[in-house]
Parts: sequence; C-alpha cells; structure tokens
Amino acid sequence: MADVAGTIGSARPVRRRRLVSALTAGLALSLLSPVPASAADVPSRVPAEETGTGNRTATVSITEVSPAVPDDTLTIRGTITNEGDSPIIDSTLDPRLGVPLTTRNAIEDAATRTGFDISLDGGLITGHGQQIERLGPGMSTTFELQVPVSELSLGEDGVYQIGVTLTGQTEAEQWGDQILGAGRTVLPWQPDPGSTETTQLTILWPLISTPHLTAQTGSDVEQTPAFRDEALLEEISPGGRLHEMVALGADLPVTWVIDPDLLASVDAMTEDYQVYTDDGLEAGHGQDEARAWLGALREAVEGDEVVALPFGDPDLASLAHQGRDVPGSLGQLRTATDLAAVTVETTIGVEPSTDFAWPVEGAIDPSIVSVATSAGATNIIARSDSLRPAAGENATLTAARPIGGGISALVADAGLSTLFEGDMTRTAAALQAQQQLLAQTLAITLQEPANQRSIVLAPQRMPTTAQARAMAAALQALSDDAGWVEFTGLSEAARAEPDPRANQQVPPASAYPERLRSQELPTSAFHQMRETQRTLDDFAVILTRQDRVTVPYGNAIRREMSTSWRGDEEAGEEYREELQEDLIALTEQVHLIQKSPITLSGRSATIPITVQNNLVQDVHNLELRLESSRSLGLEVGDEQEVRVNGGHSQSVKFSATSRANGRTTLVAQLYTADGKRYGDPMQFQANVTSITSAVLMVIAGGLLLVVLAGIRMYTQRKRAARRAATAAPDETVSGEESGSDTGPQGSGPAAGSERLDLDD
Repeated sequence: MADVAGTIGSARPVRRRRLVSALTAGLALSLLSPVPASAADVPSRVPAEETGTGNRTATVSITEVSPAVPDDTLTIRGTITNEGDSPIIDSTLDPRLGVPLTTRNAIEDAATRTGFDISLDGGLITGHGQQIERLGPGMSTTFELQVPVSELSLGEDGVYQIGVTLTGQTEAEQWGDQILGAGRTVLPWQPDPGSTETTQLTILWPLISTPHLTAQTGSDVEQTPAFRDEALLEEISPGGRLHEMVALGADLPVTWVIDPDLLASVDAMTEDYQVYTDDGLEAGHGQDEARAWLGALREAVEGDEVVALPFGDPDLASLAHQGRDVPGSLGQLRTATDLAAVTVETTIGVEPSTDFAWPVEGAIDPSIVSVATSAGATNIIARSDSLRPAAGENATLTAARPIGGGISALVADAGLSTLFEGDMTRTAAALQAQQQLLAQTLAITLQEPANQRSIVLAPQRMPTTAQARAMAAALQALSDDAGWVEFTGLSEAARAEPDPRANQQVPPASAYPERLRSQELPTSAFHQMRETQRTLDDFAVILTRQDRVTVPYGNAIRREMSTSWRGDEEAGEEYREELQEDLIALTEQVHLIQKSPITLSGRSATIPITVQNNLVQDVHNLELRLESSRSLGLEVGDEQEVRVNGGHSQSVKFSATSRANGRTTLVAQLYTADGKRYGDPMQFQANVTSITSAVLMVIAGGLLLVVLAGIRMYTQRKRAARRAATAAPDETVSGEESGSDTGPQGSGPAAGSERLDLDD
C-alpha cells in the first residue's frame, strides 16, 4: 500500500499546494479551537461584533467538501433547516476563513462545539456567498459555495477549521442582521508532502457475525445443516451488511479479520440446508448467494493479509473473568484456535495469521492477556483507552509494544477506531467522520515529522452497512489524497520497532471498564457448556462414526462463548439451553424398550431385553446389565456386550435361575465401555412361580406311587417267605409252587410291573 501513496505523491509537483478533504458523505460539523480573527475580517453588512442565535434558529449541515487542486476552488455543499417558529428572510450563507488547529485534542474538542463564536470561527469571506430564499419554519434548502483556496488564508502544513454561517433576519425579529446558524468541518493541508515522514497505518476490516448455525445434524443421514433463521442470508445478499463489507473492502488497503465460524456457516449454505421458521424446519434457498459471497471474498482478499480469530470469536474477557476456573473452558479456546487456520484455508484458500487475539473493544487486564496467550496468541490487539499513554506523553506513538513474557500489545488508536461508531445514515455525520480521519492522521504525522510511526485503526466488530460505507469512503479518500499515510498489514505493524516512551504496563483488573464487565457471560454459562461437553463425550464413545456428532455439536459449544452474545444475555442462554436439550434428545435415540411384567415358571428361564437404536449409524462399546432386587430368589446372568446397527433393534437374552417363589424387580441398565451409565434404567416386574400347584400334585402322586410300590413289594416278599416255610417237608410240591407263583428271579411277571410303576 506504500506504493499507492508514493505514486500519488510523486505525480504532484513539489511546489504545488494541496488541499485534502472529503470525497463523499456529510457533515454538520461544529469544530475546533482556533486563533482569533481580527476585527478587519468582519464583513460590513453586520455589526462589528457579530452576534447570533447559534443553531437555535437554523441548522447548517455541510454534506460534501470537494478537495481542490492547489490554487483552485473548494466546493462546499450542504443543507440549511429552519429550526425556529418564524420564517427566515433576507439571509446569506457565507464561507469563513480557515482557523488552524494545532493539536489532536483541539480537533476533538471542537467537534462538540455548537453555536457561533467570532473568536473561534474565523473571519467572514466576502464575495463568495449565496443568497437564501425565504425559508419557512421546519423547511430545508440546499446550498453550494465555490471558494478559491487562496481566499481561505491557509498557511503552513496542518489542520484547519473551515466554516460557513447563515446571516440574516427572521420575520419576528427584523431589527438587524445576525448569525442564524453555523456549520463547520476540518481540512488537512499539506503544501509540501515531502517535508515529513509518512505514518504507517493499519486498518482492520472485520468479517464477524452472530452465531447462525445450530448443531442439529447428528441424526440426519445427509447431515443437512439447520440454521436458526434467515439472518445470515440477509447479511450476505446484495445490500446486506456482509455483502457490503466484502464489496467495499475489496478495493481498500486493509487487513481482513475473520471469524472462521462465519465462513463455515456460509459454506454450509452452499449445499442443501434447512432453516427454523414458525412452522418448523423448512428448506433453505440461499445456495446461490452463499456461493457468490464466498467467491467474491476469495477475490477480495487476494494479496491482502488475513487474520483468523479463534473459531466462533470467543469472548476472551468473559472467559478470563467468569470461566477461567471452570474445567475445560480454556481447552475450548485452544480447540477454537486450532480450528481457525484449517477452516479459513478450506473455505477461501488463504493461509491466515492465527497469533492475534482481539479482546472486545481492545480492553485488557492481566487475566485477559493470560487467557489469550494460553491458546497460542503472541499479539494482543488492545486500544489506547485501555493501555493508556504514559503520563505527560502527548504524541501518538507506535502501536506495537512489549508487555512481558514475549507478548506484544498492538495498541490501536482509540480516537481513530471509534470515529465510525455513530449514526452514519446521515451524510453530515459520515462526512464528519471522514474529515476527522484525514485531519487526525495528518495531525499525528506532524507531531514528529522526522519520526515515522506505525498506528492501528481497529473499528467495532460488526459495523452496520452505513458505518461500513462511511468508513470505506474515508479510507478511499485517505488512500487517494493523503500523501502522509502509508498503509501496512497487521503483521508488519506487529514487527515495527517499539517506542521506548510507550506505556508497557498492562492495566490492573480494577481498571477494566464496568460497562464491559456487566455485559460478560455469567459463570453459569461456562458450567452449562461444561455439562454439554460431558454429555457429548459420553455419547461419542458409543458411536462408530463420531465425527458426525462431535464436529457439529463441538462447534456449537464453542459458539456459546461468542463475543456477539454481549448485551444479549437472553439469546445466549436460549442458545445454550437448546443445544443441551437437542444433544440429550439425540442420546435418547439409543434406549431400552420398556418390558411389561413377566411370569417365570420353572427353575430356569431366559429373559430377553431389547435395545433400540434410532440413529443413522451403528453403536458399539455398550454393555447391558440386568440386576434382580432378590438375588437369593432369582439369579440372572452376567452383563452382555451390545452392538446395534443404525435404525435397528437388538434383543439381548439373560439366563435366570429361580430358587423361591414370589415377586421381584428387575433393572436393566446400559453402560459404556468405561463403566459409565448410559441413558435411564429400565425396570420391570417378574413373578417367580418355579414350583406351581400342578407340579406339586404331580410330585405328590409320584411319591405316593413309590410308597405303594414299596409296600406291595414288602407284602409280596413276606407272603412268599411264609409259603416257603410251610412247604419245606415236600420238596417237589415246594418247587412247583415256587416256580408257578414267582418264576425265575428277575424274569417273572411281578418283577416287570414294579419297574414300570417306578418309571411311571
């Protein structure tokens, strides 16, 4: 960017006088602390001591100042509005002499001044005014003045206040001319651009948005991303904030500061995606806009430096003050930093710088610096209203300075960085900011003309469309006309030689602005993030394709730390609660199917338990345990390993042995491989009837038959013995009786009948 300024400067003759001012945008600017004008400068049509109503009667707004070539004409355009109750009559708008402003404080203080003061507003320039027609109450009219530069009485290099005044009467007060309204702006003037060293200026151009993408992709086969609303599409569409930021930044000498989450979200829109509406999820239709925006961004950043913030733009101050002691919080910041480079490279093909941390509004204290550097940052983008200049130091010093531990602070200039934070929809306000940027940078250069310094402008994180346009117009004017400025990237600014006079002491925690502290995420938010991360970790161990869940939900957890939640605590809390609820609902897709009460008949049985997996991927690393409340009455088998295909169920069977009748409660519980409970337990009742009444009757009948058979055998043997004793004298008769009654041992009819009875 130095070549641009150098080329412009070399194209102009050294002796040509140069007036630098605005390109576009408007300004009803009351400014600046000048040198008193002499009485000879007072026009003849008004009393020697000019008096006026200030802006109580009329508002004079300068909306355009066209820079003139040396010794040529300055064009001043604007509007006049009658704020009074009486018509303005017989009035003239006239330019006034330039009033030198020698310090930055004088430029800043004059911006808030209202009314008219002859000692501060310079003498009247006659012959170049404009007659204003009758102007009724509440009515407005435009004006255009052509003023020769030679008439402005501009002297040596510096910043000058240029003003215009409306002189005349009202119908209600016609006793004499008076100043009815005044408008002012400032002009940087450098007739000899080679007389000073240029000031190196780094402009941060932020591409940051609020979180838009949800985590709800884990149960979807195609993993179709779901967006909270259509806000991101509006921002990247023509006329939207982010569309304008890319289009405007493409032609500016800036350093792009990008939240990788924004790129990931827009990239997700290039394919099929869904959007939450009042009627539920609906298909998104912003694919063309997303592709066009990413394509434009790739072209815009070509040749420029790109700085990647940690993924999701985490709130470093909230983390330092509220979440540092919550386990896992610093780990989230480290992961967010690691994701930054790969996300930017993947989406826009640029290798970014990732060693810069940017706390909100550049406010720092020791804990913020410690947290930022814990994730690998070596440069902290601070601001001069936090790390203030040393006492008695009035010059604006080089931004880079060491703050200990090998860490550097890049202290952005607060005055320049906040110029475009107001309502830039008014052209007068936009011109005021533009002219202030031109004037302030020249004032910085002229503080120490022989000492080149490097300064940084770090604007608000998410400029509005109007703010972005005003800033772009001012930077274009600075690039085109400010020979005292040389543009550099942020990394080059970090390498600049520090000024030994600069304050290198990080302010204490007590100096952190209470306004910013009140906007921080509460400690409860970090505890909630930790609980969500625990749920995710426990869920991931059972998944066969973990990345389908850990990536979208892990990124969503990091979005919970976004700086954009500041000032919108309710929305941040809602986002965190929805994320936790969605993740729990996803884990519940793997569950036990409730069993109805069962009856166990017999001493042993098999008990089936069904595991349902409604996910679109397989689950494993699970085991199922079944426990009985009456371990002595009913024993169940050991735990069973579980693996279930996506969209299916599996029945796991447990053996059970009963020892006593009665009711018992059985509890089934899934566990992960590391022994943690998974999901809710499932309870059901079992009625053990191992020895039923029918079984008892059968057993009793069998015992009775055995007893009867025993008695019969006993009586038969007794009878046989008596017969044998009676027939002993007659062997023949005895033998015949024995053979015909009992038969040979083990083969007679009586012996076979007993064995069958026993079997029976």
